Amino acid sequence: MAKKKIVLHFPEESIGKPITYHLVKDYGLIPNILRAKIDENEGTLVMDLEGPKEKIGEAIEFLKEQHVTVEEAIKDIVVDRVICVDCGSCVGVCRPGALSINVDDWTLLFDQEECNFCQLCIDTCPVRAIKLMF
Repeated sequence: MAKKKIVLHFPEESIGKPITYHLVKDYGLIPNILRAKIDENEGTLVMDLEGPKEKIGEAIEFLKEQHVTVEEAIKDIVVDRVICVDCGSCVGVCRPGALSINVDDWTLLFDQEECNFCQLCIDTCPVRAIKLMF
């Protein structure tokens, strides 16, 4: 099983289509929606797709046929190590446990695989060292 984190940008004509349903039904994939912002004109969806690698590729082609722009979420939450003071404020709001403090040297650790893009850490950081990058 492969896992791929993607960002989908829906144009107005694709908003009402049951696209996530087709990812499950037609391609046998397991979508995990991490973040969604959809209104009547457009939409953005950040999700993990899990399943056979070839099926993920086929599903991405299907999405493009539906006029959905697909980007791989290569960059996401970024901690600026120059600005970060390792205060740990962000750790307390990070429910998935992507942020933690290294007990050996008291520095901030960030595990991107655990991040679900909730962005609570961004608002909590007193020095604004954490940013969302797409």
